[in-house]
Amino acid sequence: MSFNISMSGLKAFKQELGVHANNIANASTVGFKGARAEFSAVYNGKEGGGVSISGITQNHDTSGSILGTGRSLDVAIAGSGFFVTKDSNGQQQYSRSGMFGMNANGSMVDSNGNLLQGYSVDGNGNIMQGTITDINVSNSALNARATDNVDFLANLDANAEDIDMVATPFDPDDPKTYTNSYTTPVYDSLGNEHIVTQYFVKTGPNTYEVIAQTDGATIGNTTLNFDTDGSLLAGGNFNASFPAPGADPVSIDFNLDKITQFGSSFTVTDNSANGYTSGEFNSVYIEEDGSVIATYSNGQTQVQGQIILASFPSNAGLQAVSGTSWQQTYSSGAPIFGTAGVGVLGNLVGGAVESSNVDTTESMIGLMETQQNYQANTKSIQAQNSIAQTLMQVF
Repeated sequence: MSFNISMSGLKAFKQELGVHANNIANASTVGFKGARAEFSAVYNGKEGGGVSISGITQNHDTSGSILGTGRSLDVAIAGSGFFVTKDSNGQQQYSRSGMFGMNANGSMVDSNGNLLQGYSVDGNGNIMQGTITDINVSNSALNARATDNVDFLANLDANAEDIDMVATPFDPDDPKTYTNSYTTPVYDSLGNEHIVTQYFVKTGPNTYEVIAQTDGATIGNTTLNFDTDGSLLAGGNFNASFPAPGADPVSIDFNLDKITQFGSSFTVTDNSANGYTSGEFNSVYIEEDGSVIATYSNGQTQVQGQIILASFPSNAGLQAVSGTSWQQTYSSGAPIFGTAGVGVLGNLVGGAVESSNVDTTESMIGLMETQQNYQANTKSIQAQNSIAQTLMQVF
């Protein structure tokens, strides 16, 4: 019986040695969670029967350090939660390892080829929350978008001299016939750039005429009337339209409804047009809320999807698939999905990964202690063997 007790100790401590060795070996593995062996006493009735390993648990309570990599598809979780991936059998796995790449189909995948899960976007680039799917990134060129809106915010000088447009007809080539001017690049449906110039003519107290031109032709105009406090009373919006060779006619709504007239110089604070020329795909990066953003050569960006995270009632109940991936079990409870930074879920850090949470010093000390315990059980067996031989000689 004593031999069996000591043998159970050898077997248990051998398993624990393996756990410590695996922790140390994975000290640099991204997203790895250190483990420990759980010992359980064995009894035969009232007599001790040795020891066994009742289970090996991983430490989900401690996060690893956030290490910057500068790689655009690397992402770390700062706080709680797991990335959600789908394996080749369609089974969901959960991981803290955020080293992602792109496969030949444009899908984001982890280092094992599992598909990263999240929310897709509709045709207007709006995230469609609720339906979990693969995150796909299109590397196609971005089509041109015709400008149809310009937000313009400025202050017009209330102290500027009045211009009599009858006595001094407007002439874009003669700066004396207008008070100020400002240009706005706009685009047609083919992505060709056109320059629209707004000319501002102070025609009287609290009144400005606005004339929009492109290629020497007037394409729109409005009269701005201001109150005595400098705020706009009327005339803040107008449409400018013109033909574009080979493209659709251009029609642009100019929004000047927040323009002011104070006793200070002409100053423009916003000149935002919503069109752009076509652009080639450049790269992808990930924002802290999990939004996957594609960048293009024309300076534009487009949302491609949003990474989701999962939390569980009991992380300790997860079943390890590998050192960095787990599956749900009855003990873990069902996953609760959400986006980064919402509820208990942590934020995402792009261009970074989470290191292993293994404390190598602690693991080395544990390894030495386990080795001593293993040797002690070996000596116990040797002592029992010596006693048995002595008894055999006596009898």
